[in-house]
Amino acid sequence: MIDAMPLIFFVTVLLLLLMGFPVAFTLGGASVIFGAATFGLDFFNLLPLRIWGTMNNYILMAVPLFIFMGVMFEKSGLAEELLETMALLFGKLRGGLAISVLVVGAMLAAATGIVGATVVTIGVLSLPTMLKKGYSPEVASGIISASGTLGQIIPPSIVLVLLGSILNISVGDLFMAAVIPGIILVLLYLLWLIFLAVTKPESTPAMPKEELRDFVGAEKFKRVINAFLIPFILILAVLGSIFAGIASPTEAAAIGAMGATVLTMFRKKFNLATLKEVALRTTSLTSMAFLILVGASAFGLVFRGMHGDRYLIELITSGGIEAHHFLIIVMVIIFIAGFFIDFIEITFIIVPVVAPIFVQLNLDLLWIGILIAINLQTSFLTPPFGFSLFYLKGVAPPEVTTKHIYRGIIPYVAIQLLVLLIIIIFPDIALYLPKLITG
Repeated sequence: MIDAMPLIFFVTVLLLLLMGFPVAFTLGGASVIFGAATFGLDFFNLLPLRIWGTMNNYILMAVPLFIFMGVMFEKSGLAEELLETMALLFGKLRGGLAISVLVVGAMLAAATGIVGATVVTIGVLSLPTMLKKGYSPEVASGIISASGTLGQIIPPSIVLVLLGSILNISVGDLFMAAVIPGIILVLLYLLWLIFLAVTKPESTPAMPKEELRDFVGAEKFKRVINAFLIPFILILAVLGSIFAGIASPTEAAAIGAMGATVLTMFRKKFNLATLKEVALRTTSLTSMAFLILVGASAFGLVFRGMHGDRYLIELITSGGIEAHHFLIIVMVIIFIAGFFIDFIEITFIIVPVVAPIFVQLNLDLLWIGILIAINLQTSFLTPPFGFSLFYLKGVAPPEVTTKHIYRGIIPYVAIQLLVLLIIIIFPDIALYLPKLITG
């Protein structure tokens, strides 16, 4: 019966979450009840120390700073200029608008790392235009939703910061390991768009020549430089300082937050109202994440106090399950969980439970972190609770239905799963860059 308690506790939490109770309060409340029942009043001496230790984590300070950077960058208006320029640059090609959305999505991912902001920004700016130019609703909504989720894997990604903290591995190494898988994902998205342009040209038309008439010569060069150069400087300041070993991820996040603020000032979009709105959104998003983190800390304390991690390790080893079989099982569980609960909940509930088992099975946690991050990215696209789909539906014109969006994302979920399989089979793809840079 004692061995069954961790399982009962874990299943109880999952059932409460699936019933729709708030995540933070479910994790915290269930942990307090089970903790008090199992350990008595001493539990209330341990819990504050555990929470304080978590909230005092230097790495997690990067989360609000990256959020601030992303929200401030959004306010600079550069995303709109970048999208307009890319649309003109690729406009002559069939599928050019869709390619421009992909390029901008990748750049915003590297400059902000916030999926919601990217999907909403691109959706508002490009979806009506794409529909007006003759794009099918499925193609348009699919590439916008998928491009917006690139912020989950392309650094600086908030989920990579959280995974680094939970798995107790270097966030800088995770950022480096995510670069090549992120590029592969973008290239496969691009190949899919080219395939659509060849096989279904009517669904991916080119822009009319008259709209591209003024986009030539010096004007073209000037717009491309302005659109690319400023975001590139911000990306270089953040990621370059981490990869070069000049700054830690938290310090680089502070550089990014300051850089995005200066950028907004440079574009004359900065004022007290903007600062207030950015501060409020940053506080709201950070509070939500950290409230869940507090509940997850309580959950981890109780689960490990019940020796749940030992119980699972014994269960796996006694059952003769091999390391890669266990990895596949965990990946399937995370993928299925992504249909029903959000990536933060999966990160804080499932990952701490399986991490000790991965260590016991001698699997590289850096590789595991990248696999989990790619898998979590699909949770933004899988109905019924894919947040990227919700964000896009919220800003989409009435003629774009939920059915259109659901059909549009199917190829991109398949591509993400393909990349996940590729990284499972060839782990050196993820590990090459960290080994190259760190020696």
